[in-house]
Amino acid sequence: MTGAVRVVAAALLALAVLYVAWFAIATPPRAPLAVFAVPPLLLALACWRGRSQAAFWAGVLALAWFSHGVMVAWTRPAERGFALAEVALALVVVCAPAWAGLRARARRRRGL
Repeated sequence: MTGAVRVVAAALLALAVLYVAWFAIATPPRAPLAVFAVPPLLLALACWRGRSQAAFWAGVLALAWFSHGVMVAWTRPAERGFALAEVALALVVVCAPAWAGLRARARRRRGL
């Protein structure tokens, strides 16, 4: 497993923990947990097991998590901390797989 996949898996686990903490205050927390916490947890396990497309699907879902976080941060000031953490973790999930390629491209441009 590459370093980028480890970062994605760790961010997905952190995202699942964030959702558990966030929705623990909900009256019946089962529905939000099933919708929000289970997918990043399953994708993190798939990344750790070496599934080749898990990081891709995590990136696709991270776009929705990013949008959700921005919307909640903008409209619900009481939940802004959770929402901004969601945005940050979604950005890590999207950007981590591209870091190695961007670094290699920058090195080529500098002639190193």
